[in-house]
Amino acid sequence: MGGAARGEPVDRARGWSHVDPPGFVRLAFQPVPEAKTVKNRLHLDLEVAAAGPAAAGAEELGATRVGAEVRDEQGAFQVMADPEGNEFCFVSP
Repeated sequence: MGGAARGEPVDRARGWSHVDPPGFVRLAFQPVPEAKTVKNRLHLDLEVAAAGPAAAGAEELGATRVGAEVRDEQGAFQVMADPEGNEFCFVSP
């Protein structure tokens, strides 16, 4: 995620992590004991120059593509899932 958000991830005690993208708010993450059972309560859309290359880079880190890249008059997006199944999107203009 560090490359996608242009900030370096910082791991903290009790499994917490955060990233401080330059010029943006801190994104913090904390583990929960339960496994994912339904759709995400929070879904991140990450703006990138091009969804395809961003998806390929995320796959190298363990993410998987969910369906095909979607393109329309507003741009493109690719739904992704992290190794635990949490979904997020790469969105490009």
